[in-house]
Amino acid sequence: MTHCIRWTIVAALICGGVPNAAAQATQEADGAFYAGKQITITVGTPAGSSASLYAQAVARHMGRHLSGTPTVLVQHLPGAGGLSAANRAFQTMPRDGTALVSTNSVIFLDPLLGGTGAQFDPQKFTWIGGTHVEHSTCVAWHTARVQNLRDALTHELLMGSYGASGPSAVFARAANVLAGTKFKLVTGYAGGPEVMIAMERGEIEGFCAMGWSELKNRYSAWLTEKKVNILFQMGLEKDEEMPRVPLISDSAKSPVDRGAFNLLFTPLEMGRPIYAPPGVPSKQADALREALRLTLLDPLFLSDAAKMQLDIRHVSAPALQKLVEQIYQAPRDVVERASAIRN
Repeated sequence: MTHCIRWTIVAALICGGVPNAAAQATQEADGAFYAGKQITITVGTPAGSSASLYAQAVARHMGRHLSGTPTVLVQHLPGAGGLSAANRAFQTMPRDGTALVSTNSVIFLDPLLGGTGAQFDPQKFTWIGGTHVEHSTCVAWHTARVQNLRDALTHELLMGSYGASGPSAVFARAANVLAGTKFKLVTGYAGGPEVMIAMERGEIEGFCAMGWSELKNRYSAWLTEKKVNILFQMGLEKDEEMPRVPLISDSAKSPVDRGAFNLLFTPLEMGRPIYAPPGVPSKQADALREALRLTLLDPLFLSDAAKMQLDIRHVSAPALQKLVEQIYQAPRDVVERASAIRN
């Protein structure tokens, strides 16, 4: 059990009355709107992915924290690294508070960087909250010639990827352009789990979007058996659990390149956000936000998450909105440099 989960469980048990009081306030605020209704969380990656597991855990408990205890279900809409789900959310999903979405956060860069696949404006989504903050790693299979970052700067490495706008493609191309690695992308995989299987089979040699929490929890045997080598980590700063693993942005060729890395890594602070289409009434949006917050404090949920080996850390809706605003206020030269990863 992680420190984050352990602390939250203790807090929830000590303050057991607080969530109940807050839940009552939430129910009074949203009235009986959700009575007899169904909420759907659409996940932009396949079943078995990290985003899917978080959504499934939330779905099992969130309904208890909404008036009328609605049923919460998860459906999957993989495609284009998460763009398919985000596009549908922006264009056609109900805007009454019954439709939620969970995708990777890197796709929110797409409109800023000139991507043609994104048909949404991230600044207009209704942010509900995040379930954790993800630090990402770039790994190579133990049989690969590339064993560390220094090797990656001189030798080609076959990297698996899902979607041209997903983090596995964005981060690998960014490392090539901004730091000089020699990754060769193999695209077309449906999601992270498929890439993991391909790496074990020897079809590819690495993956450049491996969440640290997923690696240490769900694929811990890879670490203990030394099946993978962590080439570098990606984020605004080093994860305290990986002090010896280099931060790829430290290898940037120039200050602008480092700024481009930081722009690309800012979405990681959002973790796996849960959001809704634009225009959701504030009454329903506030009820959903509070229900998610209470869910992430719920001892039953936390016990479930611990069994699923999921790290939990609530990211508020205002924090998500602020991160999106920070991304879209980036200096022009940094945006232009980050856009070079598409060429």
